Amino acid sequence: MLVYITLTVAVLVLAAFVKNSEYAAGYIYGHRRYGVDRQQAVNLAASAGIYLLLTGVSACRIAVGNDYWVYRLNFELIYAGREVASEPGFNFIVYWMQKLLGYDNYLPIFAFFSIVTVAFMVKAVYDQAEWYWGAIFLLMTNGYYFQSLNTVRYYLVIAMVMYAAKFAIRKEYGKFIAWILIAALFHKSVLLVIPGYIVIRLLCDVRLNKWVIAAGSALILSMIFLQDFYRNIIFTFYPYYENTAFDSGETSIVNIFRCLCCLILALICYRDSVKDRTHMRFYFWANIAALIINTFGSFIPEVTRVANYFAIFQIFLVSGCLYHMKKGPWKTFLTIGTLSAFVVYFGFFLWTAYDINIRLLPYLNWIFN
Repeated sequence: MLVYITLTVAVLVLAAFVKNSEYAAGYIYGHRRYGVDRQQAVNLAASAGIYLLLTGVSACRIAVGNDYWVYRLNFELIYAGREVASEPGFNFIVYWMQKLLGYDNYLPIFAFFSIVTVAFMVKAVYDQAEWYWGAIFLLMTNGYYFQSLNTVRYYLVIAMVMYAAKFAIRKEYGKFIAWILIAALFHKSVLLVIPGYIVIRLLCDVRLNKWVIAAGSALILSMIFLQDFYRNIIFTFYPYYENTAFDSGETSIVNIFRCLCCLILALICYRDSVKDRTHMRFYFWANIAALIINTFGSFIPEVTRVANYFAIFQIFLVSGCLYHMKKGPWKTFLTIGTLSAFVVYFGFFLWTAYDINIRLLPYLNWIFN
């Protein structure tokens, strides 16, 4: 636990040097600035330091995560040409890394995927976070980074989705879809974000009128009354999930509560922070999508993973809402209250990380252990 806390503090110290607000909007909307001024040089140096710290902890881990040894077994099966459930892009890289480095040389394989995953995460935060420190704080205290030490393929595509979202915001759908198709080579569930994000982007351009409310209500009702229809579609792609531990019919009360709290904060800050900013409206609607999925999607196997494709943008929504609020005691109160709440959540996350079904703690690495 001390390793994770120390890492979080060190990363936040470096993040304090990054002043990215005047550049982030340009990165999001594709208005490039050529040349690097002094502040951008500091930003890049601090971000590089953050990347090295996060990558170092992730790449050097051993036996961390409840599926670590499952992945190691899958590496062996892939090399032997046996059938596995993972996608072809993942299998290709695993096979050829073992071909080049030696059979069952699994540490470099874990390290490779850590290097790529963290690169997409840090790049996404650098490009899209107007309050960089706040977004890094939420990335760490929400547990998203630490969860990437588990479920290797899934968090790789989560990181790629974080990066690719800016193309959907710009309506550069060709680039967006291309990135998602690449991500689907590692986890095909990511394909659902293509229609999901395009619909969310369309919602950014319309007012909340009776037609939008009717469509949202119809979606919720269909998730209540057409569950068998949706499950048939899901099990067409994931037949091995049916009637397994993944198909538990449960959802997370904690995740529902977190989405609801983020929505309340966004509504409070809506006039100052969300209303006139397309990217903030995108994050706003993504959080609503996560709330709906978490609340009404218990019939979906691993529903939290599906919802996280939308909930991940809470790190930009919450940090952006707090950043754009008008200065005053209300902003101070909400900022302190929000940060304090996520510190408590981080403590809860670390406490549960010892659970045998999570096993992100104790942290072990191949250098010292």
